[in-house]
Amino acid sequence: MSEALINRLVEFAESGNQQKIVLAGQNHQGWIMEITEEALLISTGYADKAGKDVWIQFTDLPQAELFYWDNKADQWTAFQL
Repeated sequence: MSEALINRLVEFAESGNQQKIVLAGQNHQGWIMEITEEALLISTGYADKAGKDVWIQFTDLPQAELFYWDNKADQWTAFQL
């Protein structure tokens, strides 16, 4: 994975209070917990009371929509890789 993409994913993880990834009709809302060479881990414990961790492969990101919660605007804001 390119260093530039990893840097953008770190920026995404540090954006806003929470992150949301919409992929294949699934909504994953929570916090980015880990970024590896092949995937990122999002923990969805807040929105899903049972809580779960989901690995999103980098190869799936082109089909995904990324958002972060913008506290100043009080809304979800799109994030472009």
